[in-house]
Amino acid sequence: MTTTAFAFVLAAYLIGSLSFAVIVSKAMGMADPRSYGSGNPGATNVLRTGKKLAAALTLLGDGVKGWVAVALAAWLGPRYGLGEQGIALCALAVLFGHMWPVFFGFKGGKGVATAVGILFGINPWLALAALATWLFMAFVVKISSLSAIIACVLVPVYAFFILGPQSVYFGTCIIIAIVVVHRHKSNLIKLMTGKEDKIGNKGDAG
Repeated sequence: MTTTAFAFVLAAYLIGSLSFAVIVSKAMGMADPRSYGSGNPGATNVLRTGKKLAAALTLLGDGVKGWVAVALAAWLGPRYGLGEQGIALCALAVLFGHMWPVFFGFKGGKGVATAVGILFGINPWLALAALATWLFMAFVVKISSLSAIIACVLVPVYAFFILGPQSVYFGTCIIIAIVVVHRHKSNLIKLMTGKEDKIGNKGDAG
């Protein structure tokens, strides 16, 4: 990896490390989201407090940072010799930063909102397909985690048709899907045991 590529990837990781669940909660005088509910610093867990604005700001912030990291790499990178592989690494770095944030003790979220932001940076149609899948499944099954898992599993399928299997971003989408689904392993266990709550319930998986 060149010095330039390393700098871009590091910057993307640091952007991802900005945990908006923690930042927004602190700014609004709320408890640290890692201290209640599922312990997951994400919008769904923040929503448990009943503070819809805080949850919305968390969702927006986590999504936008994913887009910003990829968009900046795609915009500035080529000027410094950063190719598509470098941009793809930045996409993964911002996601890993969200999941294991250096600023917050490496205890981060599950990456759904950030992953959607990343997909918008790669290809808006890809992101819209994933978002539409989540919304449809959420309407049908009313379980946030299951909707996210299904949407993630289908992302590589959408990428195959929208980007093509030869695209470097196709491989990136596969990795994103695997990592995000893995972060939902506790939810998968609850789903299999029938203990996962529906959207809006206090026990929702966050």
